[in-house]
Amino acid sequence: MMKVRQDQERVVKSPRHVAIIMDGNGRWARARNLPRLAGHKRGAEAVRRAVEACRESGIEYLTLYAFSSENWKRPLAEIDDLMGLLRIYLRREVADLNSRGVRIKFIGKRERLAFDIVSLLEEAEQRTAENSEFVLLIALNYGGQSEIVSTARTLAEEVAAGALDPSVIDVDMFSDRMETAGIPDPDLLIRTGGEKRLSNFLLWQSAYAELVFLDVCWPDFSRGNLDGAIEEYRRRDRKYGATRE
Repeated sequence: MMKVRQDQERVVKSPRHVAIIMDGNGRWARARNLPRLAGHKRGAEAVRRAVEACRESGIEYLTLYAFSSENWKRPLAEIDDLMGLLRIYLRREVADLNSRGVRIKFIGKRERLAFDIVSLLEEAEQRTAENSEFVLLIALNYGGQSEIVSTARTLAEEVAAGALDPSVIDVDMFSDRMETAGIPDPDLLIRTGGEKRLSNFLLWQSAYAELVFLDVCWPDFSRGNLDGAIEEYRRRDRKYGATRE
């Protein structure tokens, strides 16, 4: 029992998995009378800082919300700019991340992504597949509701085919059919930019995540912001519905 309590306290003090909604690129640019593309470019630089800060802090998993399934509603020119930056990031950063033992995984539907981008995603995953020091998950064309529906559909198809007894479906089985199967749920979810909502991000996985909302826009996100969020996390009492003795 003492060992279990010690493990629980360790988890409270050190988040294993951090997820970030990277919000505020446009507001950052607007405040400086710059085009939105300038904010997205600075946001890409913040990604590099965040990855390094998380690695140095002993975090094992980092999930970044890069492009939601709803972001297709943005102006076509902005979408083209974002996809162009994604291409640049993948071509420039994957080799460095691989050399530092980072494994890269992508979640989200790939059907609407350009063929060359899908190829870059696959190459990044294959190239870093054997790394285990740190896992970077990037959510592209991702929506939490859609992921839940797809998982439910998968289970329903198994039941309809006679391969699965519906009475045995539980939380663990549902999680094992999701895109994040094998990845621990986020302990800490950070949103920058001042907004206070999940925006369809990791809805199932964040059931017990601690939420921290920051006013800083994503391009200005720093190691200090991460440290502050972790300190806030450490002050939380994670009871998972239970009571402390």
